[in-house]
Amino acid sequence: QVQLVESGGGLVQAGGSLRLSCAASGSIFSINDMGWYRRVPGKQRELVATVTRAGSTNYADSVKGRFTISRDNAKNTVYLQMNSLKPEDTAIYICNAGVVPSATMAFIINWGQGTQVTVSS
Repeated sequence: QVQLVESGGGLVQAGGSLRLSCAASGSIFSINDMGWYRRVPGKQRELVATVTRAGSTNYADSVKGRFTISRDNAKNTVYLQMNSLKPEDTAIYICNAGVVPSATMAFIINWGQGTQVTVSS
Protein backbone atom coordinates (compact mmCIF):
# COMPACT_ATOMS: atom_id res chain seq x y z
CA GLN A 1 0.00 0.00 0.00
CA VAL A 2 1.26 3.45 -0.94
CA GLN A 3 0.39 6.84 0.48
CA LEU A 4 1.00 10.22 -1.12
CA VAL A 5 0.85 13.18 1.26
CA GLU A 6 0.87 16.74 -0.05
CA SER A 7 1.86 19.83 1.92
CA GLY A 8 2.64 23.48 1.33
CA GLY A 9 -0.70 24.84 0.18
CA GLY A 10 -2.24 27.98 1.59
CA LEU A 11 -3.41 31.52 0.91
CA VAL A 12 -1.17 33.92 -0.99
CA GLN A 13 -1.58 37.24 -2.74
CA ALA A 14 -1.35 37.52 -6.50
CA GLY A 15 2.28 37.69 -7.56
CA GLY A 16 3.40 35.62 -4.61
CA SER A 17 4.98 32.18 -4.41
CA LEU A 18 4.28 28.83 -2.83
CA ARG A 19 6.16 25.53 -2.80
CA LEU A 20 4.20 22.30 -2.70
CA SER A 21 5.66 18.97 -1.62
CA CYS A 22 4.34 15.45 -2.04
CA ALA A 23 5.99 12.54 -0.26
CA ALA A 24 5.31 8.93 -1.16
CA SER A 25 5.60 6.18 1.44
CA GLY A 26 4.76 2.51 1.82
CA SER A 27 5.51 -0.43 -0.49
CA ILE A 28 7.82 1.26 -3.00
CA PHE A 29 10.44 -0.41 -5.17
CA SER A 30 10.75 2.54 -7.52
CA ILE A 31 8.67 5.42 -8.88
CA ASN A 32 8.24 6.23 -12.55
CA ASP A 33 6.61 9.53 -13.55
CA MET A 34 5.38 11.91 -10.85
CA GLY A 35 3.08 14.82 -11.43
CA TRP A 36 0.84 17.58 -10.19
CA TYR A 37 -2.75 18.14 -11.23
CA ARG A 38 -5.30 20.67 -10.07
CA ARG A 39 -9.05 20.68 -9.68
CA VAL A 40 -11.51 23.54 -9.49
CA PRO A 41 -15.13 22.82 -8.45
CA GLY A 42 -17.27 22.39 -11.55
CA LYS A 43 -14.31 21.80 -13.86
CA GLN A 44 -12.33 18.79 -14.97
CA ARG A 45 -9.05 17.94 -13.34
CA GLU A 46 -6.20 19.67 -15.18
CA LEU A 47 -2.62 18.53 -15.68
CA VAL A 48 -0.16 21.06 -14.25
CA ALA A 49 3.24 19.40 -14.65
CA THR A 50 4.96 16.03 -14.77
CA VAL A 51 8.52 14.84 -14.23
CA THR A 52 10.10 11.53 -15.21
CA ARG A 53 12.47 9.60 -13.00
CA ALA A 54 15.35 10.93 -15.12
CA GLY A 55 14.16 14.51 -14.62
CA SER A 56 12.46 15.33 -17.91
CA THR A 57 9.59 17.75 -17.36
CA ASN A 58 6.35 18.71 -19.03
CA TYR A 59 4.12 21.70 -18.23
CA ALA A 60 0.67 22.97 -19.03
CA ASP A 61 0.87 26.10 -21.18
CA SER A 62 -0.89 28.10 -18.48
CA VAL A 63 1.98 27.60 -15.99
CA LYS A 64 5.05 27.55 -18.23
CA GLY A 65 7.67 30.01 -17.06
CA ARG A 66 6.02 30.37 -13.64
CA PHE A 67 5.97 26.87 -12.13
CA THR A 68 8.86 24.43 -11.74
CA ILE A 69 8.46 20.74 -10.96
CA SER A 70 11.30 18.74 -9.46
CA ARG A 71 11.80 15.52 -7.53
CA ASP A 72 14.12 13.87 -5.06
CA ASN A 73 14.27 10.17 -5.89
CA ALA A 74 16.05 9.31 -2.66
CA LYS A 75 13.16 10.82 -0.68
CA ASN A 76 10.37 9.67 -3.03
CA THR A 77 9.21 13.27 -3.10
CA VAL A 78 8.02 15.60 -5.83
CA TYR A 79 7.92 19.39 -5.53
CA LEU A 80 6.11 22.19 -7.31
CA GLN A 81 7.58 25.68 -7.01
CA MET A 82 4.90 28.16 -7.98
CA ASN A 83 5.92 31.76 -8.69
CA SER A 84 4.01 34.77 -10.01
CA LEU A 85 0.77 33.22 -8.83
CA LYS A 86 -2.51 34.43 -10.31
CA PRO A 87 -6.07 34.21 -8.95
CA GLU A 88 -6.85 31.70 -11.71
CA ASP A 89 -4.28 29.34 -10.15
CA THR A 90 -6.67 28.87 -7.22
CA ALA A 91 -7.46 25.15 -6.99
CA ILE A 92 -6.90 21.95 -5.10
CA TYR A 93 -3.49 20.65 -6.14
CA ILE A 94 -3.14 16.88 -6.26
CA CYS A 95 0.00 14.85 -6.80
CA ASN A 96 0.27 11.47 -8.44
CA ALA A 97 2.98 8.90 -8.91
CA GLY A 98 3.48 5.74 -10.92
CA VAL A 99 4.71 3.47 -8.15
CA VAL A 100 6.35 0.09 -8.79
CA PRO A 101 5.67 -1.93 -5.60
CA SER A 102 8.26 -4.64 -6.27
CA ALA A 103 10.71 -5.82 -8.90
CA THR A 104 8.13 -8.26 -10.29
CA MET A 105 5.13 -5.95 -10.47
CA ALA A 106 3.98 -3.31 -12.93
CA PHE A 107 3.53 0.29 -11.81
CA ILE A 108 0.33 1.47 -10.18
CA ILE A 109 -0.93 5.05 -10.36
CA ASN A 110 -1.40 6.51 -6.89
CA TRP A 111 -3.05 9.82 -5.98
CA GLY A 112 -2.77 12.11 -3.00
CA GLN A 113 -5.70 13.79 -1.23
CA GLY A 114 -4.80 17.27 -2.43
CA THR A 115 -3.83 20.58 -0.89
CA GLN A 116 -5.73 23.84 -1.32
CA VAL A 117 -4.03 26.79 -2.98
CA THR A 118 -5.88 30.11 -2.89
CA VAL A 119 -4.55 33.19 -4.65
CA SER A 120 -6.20 36.48 -3.74
CA SER A 121 -6.30 39.46 -6.10
